[in-house]
Amino acid sequence: MLHMPARSTWVWLVDAALAEDLGPGDATSLAVLPEGLTGSARIEARTSLVVAGLAVAQEVFERCGTAFEALAADGDLLDPASVLAEVSGEALGILSAERTALNFLQRLSGIATLTHAYCDAIRGTRAEIIDTRKTTPGWRQLEKYAVRCGGGGNHRMGLFDGILIKDNHIAAVGSIGSAVKLARTGGARGLKVRVEVESVEAAREAIDAGADALLVDNQPPRTISEIVALAGGRLRIEASGGVTLESVAEIARTGVDEISVGALTHSAPAADIALEWNPISSG
Repeated sequence: MLHMPARSTWVWLVDAALAEDLGPGDATSLAVLPEGLTGSARIEARTSLVVAGLAVAQEVFERCGTAFEALAADGDLLDPASVLAEVSGEALGILSAERTALNFLQRLSGIATLTHAYCDAIRGTRAEIIDTRKTTPGWRQLEKYAVRCGGGGNHRMGLFDGILIKDNHIAAVGSIGSAVKLARTGGARGLKVRVEVESVEAAREAIDAGADALLVDNQPPRTISEIVALAGGRLRIEASGGVTLESVAEIARTGVDEISVGALTHSAPAADIALEWNPISSG
């Protein structure tokens, strides 16, 4: 089951986004729309997409005094022309909220849709698609939620909830063995120790030092396969670095447990979603 991040982790983004867009007020709507004019509109998918961010869009519309009814759920795969939600109330509120709400929906649904495509590409293998920390500053909770909506998993939420010894840590202390030993003795209790490696020899050193997991970075499938064989199921193996939709299936077939894809959050195109005004009924 999908669980939205706590409201407190993202509601401030809604505050900032509305303040940024509205300023002292929607000048066009205030000039054009008769006071008290009411109506309704639908939020439509213009292409196939996976939905994410409906609760955030609802928050935006409700801040502008507009009623919001979701007609889909986060995680749903929709066809073009499907309706995600209906909004109703004063026209001023609907049109003042439109762009901000769509910005959230398009960004988050774009991440969910791209994640779904990666998950589809490796279906039938043991691998799981996971994200990285390459997120938009301030949006991490929402963007990682969108990855889950698309069927992917989350890596570390931040630097605080996992130990990942990377190349610069190793360079700073002199060796993989030293870095793992220091992590074991000085690291927070209960955190697994994952080590980034770029060769079979480095993987062997990390395994011998007692690493819990390996991140194989920027290596061809042949090297990844050799490291998977070396580990022999004793620890989890993650592949990372330059993963694309064209290459991910071959990487998954090496037998890795996880494939981390930075593009899910740093390069996902916005989903094509629009708000369309409902025609006035003739009676």
